Amino acid sequence: MSERLRSLLFAGGLCLVCSLLLTAASTGLQRFQAHNIRIEKRRNILKAVGLIEGEKTLSERDIERIYEARIRKFWVTPEGDLVDADQRKEGDLPLYVWLEGGAIRAYVVPVESRGLWGKIYGYLALKNDGTTIAGFTVFKHAETPGLGGEIEKAYFQKKWIGKKIVDKDGTFVSVSIVRGAVKDTIPGEMQAHYVDGISGATLTGRYLSAGIRQVLETYEPVSIRFRMDRVQRPE
Repeated sequence: MSERLRSLLFAGGLCLVCSLLLTAASTGLQRFQAHNIRIEKRRNILKAVGLIEGEKTLSERDIERIYEARIRKFWVTPEGDLVDADQRKEGDLPLYVWLEGGAIRAYVVPVESRGLWGKIYGYLALKNDGTTIAGFTVFKHAETPGLGGEIEKAYFQKKWIGKKIVDKDGTFVSVSIVRGAVKDTIPGEMQAHYVDGISGATLTGRYLSAGIRQVLETYEPVSIRFRMDRVQRPE
């Protein structure tokens, strides 16, 4: 056997072994990756409704314990009715509710929005009045660190708390991110519907504003039910 052939066989065998090892590692890690994603989503849902304050760090066990005790997932029909998973139909939307003493304190909608460099994923929580934002979190994005990437920071997310998605007449208006400071660009009576922008991240703010508006419009039937105090949850 020639030296060249031995070299080719060695290289081919090495590539095969490496491929098998990488495949095995990827397959073996999938379960752990899925677990980590579930914990991160649950942590962000808890943050959105205020059950985890600020940058407070909790163990996975505590996150699971609080989530299982306080949060329940339902599905929302196009008419705004809450149904359990076994009654779910095509077109129904996921909704996470914070239950306290059998009553709904807040509800959480998943956010999936276009960003400047990729998708933005997070959660937006509203109080049970169907009008007031209780919290906002981002758990995955591809925005530029120090610019659009600031959407994941606590200081930015706190600005959403207390904002209103309807005007004084009850008309849906959503909440948008402005360029600059709200107090400098928006008239007083409209400031409740806007959030301060991030310097150097105008496009990120524009895309996220549009994405959140679309999400809130989609969930408007159930928000109207909350405003009218006509939400009935499955027992």
